[in-house]
Amino acid sequence: MTNPIDVDIITRLQIERTTDWHNTPPALTADTQYQAVEENHLNNFLLWHEEDTARRDDLGAEHVMAAKRKIDGYNQQRNNCMERIDAWFIQHLEPKIEGCPFNSENPGMIVDRLSILALKAYHMEIQTHRETVTEEHRQACLNKLAVIQAQHSHLATCLKELIEDVKSGTRSFRAYHQFKMYNDPSLNPQLYTQNNND
Repeated sequence: MTNPIDVDIITRLQIERTTDWHNTPPALTADTQYQAVEENHLNNFLLWHEEDTARRDDLGAEHVMAAKRKIDGYNQQRNNCMERIDAWFIQHLEPKIEGCPFNSENPGMIVDRLSILALKAYHMEIQTHRETVTEEHRQACLNKLAVIQAQHSHLATCLKELIEDVKSGTRSFRAYHQFKMYNDPSLNPQLYTQNNND
């Protein structure tokens, strides 16, 4: 079975886009099979920065409320992309549906975690170059950066191993659908009771 999914391309795309999007307005560029990976990373990128601004207490309650709405939207799109990534893996790897152990974490979740680690590494490295902080702060951030980078490398290896195990038929995975309820007015009781007096 051939495998067109390249984990190194996935991680390189996430790292490169993180740098690019901090220097130019973030936008999607991949029109290849990695499009869902890039969209997932873009939503994590936007989510990361919205989470930062939501914690400002000098802009008023309306700002926090607007930020929360954006965060909910990015989270929903992020989860939608994870499901598309799973579908992509299933299409190309054709994992077994029985007869072998199943991985508890699906590929979409792993790709999402790699995305977040790429963002953490970028922002932690910035902390190591700040001129207005103490040497103790910089050293602490350098130590954290080393841990983040090790975690990123380990997780990428885990994904590669999962792919090889699925190809050999010794391990499998299932797509886990998120079914986020808080964004759905028909499922969130705070919304449907308000609208329908249920």
